Amino acid sequence: MTKKQFLEKPLKSELKARKTLNGRNNKGRITSRHRGGCHKRLYRKIDFKREHTEGIVIGLEYDPNRSAYLARIFNPDNKKQNYILATTNIQKGDVIRSNSNHCTLSNAHSKPLERILTGTPIHNISLHPGGNGKLLRASGSYGHIVKKTKNLAQIRLKSGQYRWFDIKAQATYGIISNTEHRFIKLKKAGQARWLGHRPVVRGVAMNPIDHPHGGGEGKTSGGRPSVTPWGKPTKGATTRRLKKNVKI
Repeated sequence: MTKKQFLEKPLKSELKARKTLNGRNNKGRITSRHRGGCHKRLYRKIDFKREHTEGIVIGLEYDPNRSAYLARIFNPDNKKQNYILATTNIQKGDVIRSNSNHCTLSNAHSKPLERILTGTPIHNISLHPGGNGKLLRASGSYGHIVKKTKNLAQIRLKSGQYRWFDIKAQATYGIISNTEHRFIKLKKAGQARWLGHRPVVRGVAMNPIDHPHGGGEGKTSGGRPSVTPWGKPTKGATTRRLKKNVKI
């Protein structure tokens, strides 16, 4: 991707204000700590459903709300523009189709899993037919179809996990753009505050009333396995609930 492909100003019709949650849930309680105080930003409306997006790529854009780049699509039939997630090899002038019957393996083309060849890198996978893409949307993410049955398709995710999906669920060809995002190093502490990352204080530096690792005469290592401020194990403890295997 060259700098000439990037557009300077975003599409006004696809912008909307979005209040930052600062790590709080729908009840106002903090469920994800050390978040808040980020730079002002506008949300870009992206077509994750990929039902009717067809047209020509007229440029790429930076999105402050995600690690991947966006591709702006122009539809010559209705003269409208919208955003989709950009792939690694997408270029200005490429033709984009959604839910098509063509057998081409072009980047950013969207199809049901039953029409995608086994072993092809895919992203933006929907959990059920007709739904928005939910999985594999971060920079550099992709998965592979391992095998198919009459009603299900098994996909190997970026994490190495194997999961079954409905054979008619939607997915998109290609690997998400900006694959080197994970190598970016912050230049100063203020850059983390722009991104909404607040400082983290070590438990051993607190008082006993504030953290189980706190207190003691002089510097200590905590004196116990690492725990949260509420005494629950951390650093290696599993948090995901394993579900039963789906019957084929």
